[in-house]
Amino acid sequence: MNATARKFGDPATRIGRCGSWTVLLRPRQTTLGALVLVCEEPATAFGQLSESAFADLREVTGRVESLLGAAFAYDKINYLMLMMVDPDVHFHVLPRYAQVRQFAGHTFSDPSWPNAPDIGFDHSVDAATQAALIALLRGAWE
Repeated sequence: MNATARKFGDPATRIGRCGSWTVLLRPRQTTLGALVLVCEEPATAFGQLSESAFADLREVTGRVESLLGAAFAYDKINYLMLMMVDPDVHFHVLPRYAQVRQFAGHTFSDPSWPNAPDIGFDHSVDAATQAALIALLRGAWE
């Protein structure tokens, strides 16, 4: 586990692992089901990843898209590789929604739809809602 994975709550927020990648629930739920994909290789630039990490990326993104599609029926999905603060190779995965979604008694909107996501927006989910999201996604991952 690298510093970026720890910052995003690993292992408590871990949904699953796939090859060189760890899938975490993003603590800031910009949109419902927002995740972080963190590469476990010691790389601070995308081009430093091994061939196997790139191959694993194909598999993990396919699994993530199936998982989020089944759970929340997103309309689009955005992968953001920002790496401005957290140095390890990682993506923010933001499912995008044209209409609001309901989960665990909460309403989740996508206020910047259909434009670029507002990465700073936070639905401020409570611990119980975060735990319910993790349980749902972790159960479907396995």
